[in-house]
Amino acid sequence: MTLKKKPRLSIAQIVNMSLGFLGIQFGFALQSGNASRILQTFGADVEHLSLFWLAAPLTGMIIQPIVGHYSDRTWTRLGRRRPYFLGGALLSAVALILMPNAAVLTMVMPAIWIGAGMLMIMDASFNVAMEPFRALVADKLPHEQRSTGFSVQSFLIGVGAVIGSWLPYIFAEYMGVAKTAAPGHVPDNVIYSFYAGAAVLVLAILWTVVTTREYTPAEVAGFDEDAAPPVDEIAATRKGIAVIFTDFARMPKAMKQLGVVQFFSWFALFSMWVFTTPAIAQHVYGVRPEDTASTQYADAANWVGFLFGIYNGVAALYALMLPFIAKRLGQRGSHAVSLAAGGISLVSMFFIGNPTYLVVPMVGIGIAWGSILAMPYAILSKSIPTYKMGVYMGIFNFFITFPQLVNGFFGGYIVKYAFGGHAIFSLVMAGVLMLAAAVCVLRVEED
Repeated sequence: MTLKKKPRLSIAQIVNMSLGFLGIQFGFALQSGNASRILQTFGADVEHLSLFWLAAPLTGMIIQPIVGHYSDRTWTRLGRRRPYFLGGALLSAVALILMPNAAVLTMVMPAIWIGAGMLMIMDASFNVAMEPFRALVADKLPHEQRSTGFSVQSFLIGVGAVIGSWLPYIFAEYMGVAKTAAPGHVPDNVIYSFYAGAAVLVLAILWTVVTTREYTPAEVAGFDEDAAPPVDEIAATRKGIAVIFTDFARMPKAMKQLGVVQFFSWFALFSMWVFTTPAIAQHVYGVRPEDTASTQYADAANWVGFLFGIYNGVAALYALMLPFIAKRLGQRGSHAVSLAAGGISLVSMFFIGNPTYLVVPMVGIGIAWGSILAMPYAILSKSIPTYKMGVYMGIFNFFITFPQLVNGFFGGYIVKYAFGGHAIFSLVMAGVLMLAAAVCVLRVEED
């Protein structure tokens, strides 16, 4: 059989197939910027926040390889990737609506546990929707367009994250929606933001489902030499998801080396998402940990959401520049420089006492985030056979979730006992680890 070269897609087609990621990141930005705030409102202590956030990496570690495995091997009228991110979007929307309203369900159980449960359901749903998008880029694009595909995906992730991060601030400061509430209740500006996030998430996913056609198994087999699995792999698939463990043991060397980079990067990111709100509230605004219903705490939390929008906006723009930077510095070099910028910026937050000046380190953090969302996948995709793209993208998520699990178990205790309850030092630690990741990426052997 004569193998054909996979056709190049236009920028418009790449945008259409990645637009759903904008919606996912819109919801994820609301989660990362407000989950700690919501949980503290329901009574969580600062040192326990990372334990509640364990739901995120734990569900991702379990779900993404399974979704990747089955999306490689199933075919429906909607294709093989689209059913998963459509189902994940609908479940995510339900969790986004329910989480900030956990206080009204206290007749069932304490609000803190309902909120934590919604956080788990939300993150599980995000993972179901998210994993197939990485594989879809590799499914649809030839090798020479994949860096562009992941960069466009990162740009849309950034756009969604900017809007999602800024929404509570916009509702409060420009639309007059209440930014404070009675103790134990989430402010209206956060609740309305979560409602909007649910709507945007579903609409963006539907756009991708309607506008993007997946290649049939026969078409995929005709494109690449490694698109069809060898006979022993076909036999292995009959064993079900047990083959995931075999695939894990056979992962490419570059994937193992990238795993070290991902460990340091995502340990740092987890610290940033969990502890930035209490860190800024304590270190910059002078808020005591127990004053979560105060106006000062609300101002600090809303400003953190605004800052998160800035770093995501920088990431979106930087993602468009990455293919050109990678041509000059190589993929490893560009990722190393980007991570170093993020590490220095995180450390610098300790020395800033004016909340306005916190905008500056967000630029470096945005550069790192834009690269983290694109470069590891671009490097990895060259080492993976096409017929294993979904499962290996799912397994690669292990190197994202494992460091978050470690941080989730120990991060709060580090803040309490090593840092004396001062969450700002968790951001300093995150910066040091980001710099370590920058060094490690230079050791990755690219195929």
